[in-house]
Amino acid sequence: MLVAEFDYHLPKELIAQEPVEPRDASRLLVVDRKQGAIYDAQFSEIGNWLLPGDLLVLNNTRVVPARIFGRLKTGGKIELLLLRRVKPGFWEALTRPARKARPGSDVFFDGYKAVIEERKPLGMRLVRFEPEDITELLKKSGELALPPYIRKKWARPERYQTVFARVDGAVAAPTAGLHFTPELLEKIRGKGVEVAQITLHPGLGTFRPIKVDNVEEHRMHPEEFEILPETARMVNRAIIEKRRVVCVGTTTVRVLEAQAERTGTGFQVLPGRGETDLFIYPGYQWKITGALITNFHLPRSTLLLLVCSFAGRDLIMRAYQHAINSGYRFYSFGDAMLVV
Repeated sequence: MLVAEFDYHLPKELIAQEPVEPRDASRLLVVDRKQGAIYDAQFSEIGNWLLPGDLLVLNNTRVVPARIFGRLKTGGKIELLLLRRVKPGFWEALTRPARKARPGSDVFFDGYKAVIEERKPLGMRLVRFEPEDITELLKKSGELALPPYIRKKWARPERYQTVFARVDGAVAAPTAGLHFTPELLEKIRGKGVEVAQITLHPGLGTFRPIKVDNVEEHRMHPEEFEILPETARMVNRAIIEKRRVVCVGTTTVRVLEAQAERTGTGFQVLPGRGETDLFIYPGYQWKITGALITNFHLPRSTLLLLVCSFAGRDLIMRAYQHAINSGYRFYSFGDAMLVV
C-alpha cells in the first residue's frame, strides 16, 4: 500500500492558526459510514449524533512544557524537545540543531546540566539530567511544543489543553478533545451518554511523519498509556450490552484497540499501563471502536491512515475534499469530524 494514496492538497489559508471561541463553536463534519453520507454541523450540536447508552471515552493526558533551550560549552544555543522519561534522570529527546548534539556533549540550563549520552533511532538522543528531577526546570523555562505549522507564538497555553486534562506527560495535545466544554459534556451526560477516561501521552509516535513509500514499512514510536480498571469495566460492559464506544481522538482509539483481547463472546479491554506502538491503517481488524471524533489531519500521516481504515479511504478523502471546498479549518486548532 502506497503512502501517496493518502495525499491531498490543502490551501495554506485553511490551516488554523488559533482556536475559535468558545471551544464548541468549531464546525463539525459528520461522516456516516453506512450511508456514505456527509453532513455539516456545529460541534455544539454533537449530542444530536450521540445515542443514549453510548460510552464516550476521553484522553485525559495533559501537555507538559517539554521544549527547553540551553547552551553548549562553546556558547552555542541548542533546543531539546523532551519526548518521554525512560527512567529517573534519563529522557529521550529531539535536538535542534541535531548536528550539535554529539554523544558526550554537555548542555547547560539554569541550575541544570544535560549530558547527551547516545544517538538513538529516528534522530533521537538519550539525555541524562543533573539533577535528575527537572520538574522545576520545565515549570520555569519550558515551552509547549506547538506544531510547526502554527506560525505565531501562542500566548494562552491553557487553550492547548483539554478541559479534562489531568495527567502530565504529553508532548502534543489530543486535539479532538479541545472542542469540549464542561457545559457540553454535562449536556451529553444528561442525554444518557456515559463518559470514561483513558490516558495516552502523545509524542513522537503521534506526530512523526511517514518517510517511507510503502505504508507497511513504517514503524510507530511507542507511547505511554494507562487504562484504569473502572474504565475497562465500563468499556467491557458497553461491549457486552452492544452499546457504542465513541472514541474522542486517535490516541483513545489506539489505547483501546491495543488493549483489546479476544474472548469466547467477542472482545474485551484489559486494564493496565505500558507502551503501545500500534499502527492502524487500512486492512486493520477493528475490535472496540464504534464511532470516532477526530480533527482533520496532515496528508500522508499515520492519523489520516487510521481514519481511512475506520471509514474507508474513498469516503474519507471525499469528506476531506468537501471540508476544503467548504472552508473548514484544519489541524490542531481546526474543526472536527465525527465518523459514525
